[in-house]
Amino acid sequence: MLTKHKVQELINHMPDAFSVNDLVDELMLLQNVEKARVQAKSREASVDVHVERAVFAMQ
Repeated sequence: MLTKHKVQELINHMPDAFSVNDLVDELMLLQNVEKARVQAKSREASVDVHVERAVFAMQ
């Protein structure tokens, strides 16, 4: 969940002029990042074994 503080920080870091679409895109990105953090903390995030194997093979 987003907080006023996080949204205010986002707006403060945006350029002086931006479109509503730019703002919505940034808000959606922020929301998705926050959702992923919550899922990671509660261990709900799924791990793709194929990606892990590919990364391991590249090392």
